[in-house]
Amino acid sequence: MTTHAILKMGDPRLLEVSKPVLINLISSNEIQLLIDELLETMYSANGAGLAAPQIGVDKQVVVFGFDRNPRYPDAEAVPETILINPIITPLSDTQEEDWEGCLSVPGIRAKVPRYTKIRYQGYDRNGGMIDRTVEGFHARVVQHECDHLIGKLYPMRVKDFSNFGFTEVLFPEFGDGPPAE
Repeated sequence: MTTHAILKMGDPRLLEVSKPVLINLISSNEIQLLIDELLETMYSANGAGLAAPQIGVDKQVVVFGFDRNPRYPDAEAVPETILINPIITPLSDTQEEDWEGCLSVPGIRAKVPRYTKIRYQGYDRNGGMIDRTVEGFHARVVQHECDHLIGKLYPMRVKDFSNFGFTEVLFPEFGDGPPAE
């Protein structure tokens, strides 16, 4: 299996809008290999999620999930999910700011507002429908990863830049990040 270099903020490919995957191509070797490589790359980087644009592929495919993650030690488990052509619907106007990081923006954290409860829909790796209602960290991860598909990185959503900075400066006691990023 192949792990990929993760593109970093500043690479113009991260600002592009990704193309949907044709439903009849989900089972293709190309898309199945992409899914496997996204998962492998996410695991090797201890990520909570990864989007295809982060490895330079302009397809609407994201992967996310973990039982325990060293970068997010206090976060509840999120089921491993492959989400293709996602649609997110906020189920409340309520947003909450909390710490986020990104494999494409290494070493930096910020408080980012996100909807607290969402419904997400799309396809799994077998072309089956996914339709879930989630909240908390799970909802935050889905919104963060799906932002990559529309060319948005989390710093573009920051409202208060006094809560934006290098991880080791903001949280020197935690090294790689705060206990609840």
